[in-house]
Amino acid sequence: MTVDIPILITFVGYLILTMLIGIIAYRATRSLSDYILGGRRLGPSVAALSVGASDMSGWLLLGLPGAIYLYGVSQAWIGIGLVIGAWLNWLLVAKRLRVYTEFANDSLTIPDFLENRLADHSGVLRVISAITILVFFIFYTASGLVGGAILFEQVFGLPYVSALLLGGGVIMAYTFMGGFLAVSWTDFFQGILMLLALIVLPLAVMNELGGIGETLTTLSTTDARKLDLFYDFSLLSGLSLLAWGLGYFGQPHILARFMAIDSPKSVPLSRRIAMSWMILSLIGAVAVGLAGAVYFVDAPLDNAETVFLALAQTVFNPWVAGLLIAAILSAIMSTIDSQLLVCSSAITEDFYKRWLRPHAKDNELVWVGRLAVVAVALFAIIIALNPSSSVLDLVSYAWAGFGGAFGPVIILAVYWPRLTRNGALSGIIIGALTVIGWKQLSGGPFAIFDLYEIVPSFVFASIACIVISRLGTPPHQEVILGFRRMESEL
Repeated sequence: MTVDIPILITFVGYLILTMLIGIIAYRATRSLSDYILGGRRLGPSVAALSVGASDMSGWLLLGLPGAIYLYGVSQAWIGIGLVIGAWLNWLLVAKRLRVYTEFANDSLTIPDFLENRLADHSGVLRVISAITILVFFIFYTASGLVGGAILFEQVFGLPYVSALLLGGGVIMAYTFMGGFLAVSWTDFFQGILMLLALIVLPLAVMNELGGIGETLTTLSTTDARKLDLFYDFSLLSGLSLLAWGLGYFGQPHILARFMAIDSPKSVPLSRRIAMSWMILSLIGAVAVGLAGAVYFVDAPLDNAETVFLALAQTVFNPWVAGLLIAAILSAIMSTIDSQLLVCSSAITEDFYKRWLRPHAKDNELVWVGRLAVVAVALFAIIIALNPSSSVLDLVSYAWAGFGGAFGPVIILAVYWPRLTRNGALSGIIIGALTVIGWKQLSGGPFAIFDLYEIVPSFVFASIACIVISRLGTPPHQEVILGFRRMESEL
């Protein structure tokens, strides 16, 4: 396979830039708080774009444009659900979680926060939370590495294993060095690159097709259903797509950004930046899919998810195409690095420090965190060595797993003083098990088991949290006082 030298140079330059950011962040990392949460000093814009980039992953540039290319704007309902969920997460959770995690003994991870918030001295809640995070994220990370390897494989013709090791090695290296600061700073630049790519590409393609109006007119003539938002729409399918928004309340890598914002006062500005980025990016992804449906109408693509890649290589010269293709890599990398760091944080803070070395110094813990990044990355790479591994099946409900297991618990933790340790523990366990079990079912009365598993998971976990908390012993007075102190600070 012949590789365009400009594309190769652009790609290599991009990878070198991420490594430089890792080195700069390495010099700014002096404590465990720096490595896990960036010392709680993320500015509004970095926090906002870091949330967006780490959230959207390759789905924004591969999955969504591919779905729109095949089926039209009816697939945009998932994006609508995500916008609503993300906005509510910023509005309802971000500020309270930022304040509460600092008050709760300066909690650095979600398991750490739940243990401190609910005064669980047994460590059970922390362990179950950390195990849940590790299980879902290791497999999710492996699947992301597969996507990155396939990108390298297609663009440069590298053997799959070589592509996997290259992509995984770069991400592991800058996350290892700079921790949260490296991840957040690279996500910031990756978010900008993703947005520019999603604006520039569809506009350029539609301009070549005669303009936006002409593109839509052509599409309505060739396949009008692709412009019908309600095509093949049903209450069950619509609810399933919109329900993706529920997942935001329980995503550890997104909640970590809320915890790391420099000040609670920065949350409103960060929210506006994040939502503007998200809406524009989703509109751009939909436009890419529609433009591709017209551009390739006479020569359909074998793989719909390569529509962004195909348009970039066809419409632009290799230098610009290289930048746009780097945007796909950005989307994949920005999620994997966040997942690696959350797993590293769980191992360091929730296992090593909690159980093995409670009095370990910061320098030791930082290096444990770095080694944990390497261990998790290598484990994920081993799982990803087979691109058709069944691990890919977990991607479809990893989002639901976090949303169902942690979403209700986090919401209740920051809004309901009556939540207990047993209530939170039952919510996490029931939420995770419901996702796994529901995914194995199909059909049923009124096709109820075809409903996206996050819906029953979220409902059952919420009920479990409330009922078990009500039936059990009320929280200690210190827990209630901590909650009141958080509210008074707000």
